[in-house]
Amino acid sequence: MNVEGAVAAAFREEWGQVVATVIRLTGDWDLAEECAQDAFASALHAWHRDGIPRRPGAWLTTTARNRANDRLRREAVGARKLREIAALPPAEDEPEDSPVQDDRLRLMFTCCHPALPFPARVALTLRTLAGLTTGEIARAFLVEESAMSQRLVRAKRKIRNAGIPYRVPPAHLLPERLTSVLGVLYLLFNEGYAATDGAELVRRNLSDEAIRLARVLTGLMPGRPEADGLLALMLLQHSRRDARVDSDGALVPLEDQDRTRWNADEIAEGITVLDAALHLGRPGPYQVQAAIAACHATAATAAETDWPQIVVLYGELVKVLPSPVVELNRAVAIAMAHGPAAGLALADSLAETGGLGGYHLLPATRADFLRRLGQFDAAAAAYREALGLAGTEAERAYLRRRLAEAETPGEAPACS
Repeated sequence: MNVEGAVAAAFREEWGQVVATVIRLTGDWDLAEECAQDAFASALHAWHRDGIPRRPGAWLTTTARNRANDRLRREAVGARKLREIAALPPAEDEPEDSPVQDDRLRLMFTCCHPALPFPARVALTLRTLAGLTTGEIARAFLVEESAMSQRLVRAKRKIRNAGIPYRVPPAHLLPERLTSVLGVLYLLFNEGYAATDGAELVRRNLSDEAIRLARVLTGLMPGRPEADGLLALMLLQHSRRDARVDSDGALVPLEDQDRTRWNADEIAEGITVLDAALHLGRPGPYQVQAAIAACHATAATAAETDWPQIVVLYGELVKVLPSPVVELNRAVAIAMAHGPAAGLALADSLAETGGLGGYHLLPATRADFLRRLGQFDAAAAAYREALGLAGTEAERAYLRRRLAEAETPGEAPACS
């Protein structure tokens, strides 16, 4: 691997750990991000000169920590923090099972403090833990980038001014943060499963990290059905990762995926975790979504998918999690169960409300329904709209293929 590729890989895998460690040492969120950015920039030059280190994450953590040390010295503040930093061993000397590996969990709980508004909790964690850009987070929330930037600034200021501690709270305080933490993990996983921007559709490191943290969380809080439901959902969705793009990185729709490439072990674990959660008798939105994912994961072929059951499950989901995105997914299920015309009517209603403005999957879904109905001119227009909104190259390439089919129609496949 060349240096540029190694730095890019290290950013995907190590950003959250580097930032979390420097925050623990300094208590300064902006300083931590700046020093982490400096460390990655330095790596481009140093690794060309000295070679790629055996443990890139340790190298980056040490470099970021040294940058923070230098900044604090220059600004003549933080004497106590300097003494703490000086007393710590170099990152390269820390054992692999060092408690520093839990810095990301401490970061997540700090971001999810109840003193912060819920959207700010989720956004701040995605920024600091996952290294998502402000633009990526804004798209995940369907808001303007400037508004998201202000939200992040206010959240950091609140943590600093309120003296919110950087730690996992005691057991009796865990439940009050559970909803926020689950929301963070859900969006972190989703950004890995279907990236909002960039060349790659799948950012596996983010999904892997979300699953790792979900396992830690279920260990901290056993008997919480929604935590188990989210872990089950992640496992069932993640099981399809290898089949979602082809050898050229092109998106492969669910109905066309090679199901022999799905991870049978993750499917089995996901079903087991979901069954245990449902047995507790307190269903919630993550459990319902996991049940929908299980319908897909247990179907031997696309034709055997139990779409009527999925429609029922989406009907339950929209009751507990009313949102236009859920309604759009329900429209797809209805189209598969009852025909594209029924799905198109629902999608058109969503378009009229404006609740999904800027969300590329709405025009993409409408385009698919129109194509299946043989309305190729209208389908082409909708594909063009979706193409202008899609964030990843894999999605754009898929939409360009569909657009070409609509512009030169052959026989449109029927909606089953």
